[in-house]
Amino acid sequence: MQDLHALVVEDDPDISSALVETLEGAGFRVTSARDGRAAVDVAAADPPDLVTLDLTLPHMDGIEVCRRIREASDCYIVIVSARSDEVDKLIGLEVGADDFVLKPFSPRELRARVAALFRRPRSALMDEAAAQAPHVPSPSQPADEPSTISCGAGLVINSARREVQINGTIVDLTRIEYDVLEYLATHLSRVCTREEMVLAIWSSALTHDHHLVDVHVANLRGKLRRHSDATWIHTIRGIGYRMDREGEPEDRRTGGGPYLVARIDSEDWARGLDF
Repeated sequence: MQDLHALVVEDDPDISSALVETLEGAGFRVTSARDGRAAVDVAAADPPDLVTLDLTLPHMDGIEVCRRIREASDCYIVIVSARSDEVDKLIGLEVGADDFVLKPFSPRELRARVAALFRRPRSALMDEAAAQAPHVPSPSQPADEPSTISCGAGLVINSARREVQINGTIVDLTRIEYDVLEYLATHLSRVCTREEMVLAIWSSALTHDHHLVDVHVANLRGKLRRHSDATWIHTIRGIGYRMDREGEPEDRRTGGGPYLVARIDSEDWARGLDF
């Protein structure tokens, strides 16, 4: 973690000290802020690579702090909060947090989760590495075409740029939402369990809350639906998810046949029971 900056945003001085000690022990240069406004100012003046963020803060709540930091930064954000309601997790992840840790937290688990986050590629670092690396065209594809995954119905995933488009329009996804989509897309037509997705995306068996997968899939589905009525991701009850290649709009049935009924029933069930 050499030369990486962590910002601890916590109102409680004892918890703040514990977080600072944990992150310094992991090799971070750590600064801290005790209220929301100060956190936004510190993040602007000295951009962090990691933010640990409480939700209950003076002057500006943690959700708004997360939103403002995410607008200007691609840093990792871990919410560390005693608020265990599902709605808090949903909103926090929706505005750009990468993980959610409940208080009282285990320093060892927090370090493991942070290490898992940093094992995932950051888009800024990828762009820098791509700019410095020599360009060697792949013999299997033209030099001017990046590696892409086509999922049908206009959905294209550009793995090299970590970019998602539907019918040419870029879909704005958080880092984890992209990771979830790419993982499912690289395993098209195969059922992916929540457990394997946790291990692959979070790179850690310590992330026991498999419902985090459901939260990110729900957010991902919502963002895809803003651009298309196609259904790529299907819920497999009690197991996980399967992503299928969708046909183009003119190829999908619009009548009242059995295929349409089955698809609507499946999606209604997914929304009603899983989310």
